[in-house]
Amino acid sequence: MIDRFRLRDICVEAGQIAKRQWPGDGHKVESWDKGGNSPVCAADIEVDGFLKQELGRLLPAAGWLSEETADDPSRLDRDLIWVVDPIDGTRDFLRGRPGWAVSVALVSAGRPLIGLLVAPARGEVWTATAGTGARLNGVDIAASKRLAFPGARVPADTLAKEDEDLSMVEKPNSIALRIAMVADDRADLLATLRWGFEWDVAAATLIAREAGARVTDAFGKPLAYNKPDPRAFGLLVSAPAIHDDAVERLADRARLLS
Repeated sequence: MIDRFRLRDICVEAGQIAKRQWPGDGHKVESWDKGGNSPVCAADIEVDGFLKQELGRLLPAAGWLSEETADDPSRLDRDLIWVVDPIDGTRDFLRGRPGWAVSVALVSAGRPLIGLLVAPARGEVWTATAGTGARLNGVDIAASKRLAFPGARVPADTLAKEDEDLSMVEKPNSIALRIAMVADDRADLLATLRWGFEWDVAAATLIAREAGARVTDAFGKPLAYNKPDPRAFGLLVSAPAIHDDAVERLADRARLLS
């Protein structure tokens, strides 16, 4: 049995390692573009190394999949695997904004078992274990229970014309934090129509599901993790009663973009 208190401590320390380099506290951090207009910084690399070392000690049998580590196909043969984004929301991190988080999930048989998000600039630690609910700073949380699709709160900067019946709320750069907003009823719907990686969402989707949200890909199909290609097209996380409406609203766009 994994020591969940030790796991939480490791993830919280990873968040502090990042925060000690966060420009929002007046620090300077080296950054560069790793290709495809995707920023990375020294804090990403340091947190990744720390987590790989400490999580490896905590559970030596587990494989490893991280945004900042070269993929090792041997992970596919492991019963357990850590799926990690050392800093999800690097753009907000580099701009000194608080919308970033350390994301850690433990996955077994294609499904997350444990998920943690640590957002030290926001004072937030999100945790979930499959079958036991989700918590924010140790307090049980419950997802949105919205019944009507029009007016649903969406973390967004702008809305497409066909979605102007929805309502925009705060949009942190971290997609994990946007998912978590549905988990604790700060938003009703999170939708993406692009290819994304498992490490971006593994922890947060478990937190949302355990809080009572419905979680699928853009077509309403279940998500799977530790795939040979660690990507999926699109994501829908919402109050259960509006999920089918969201799938229908986005169906034509999803087919066109996928």
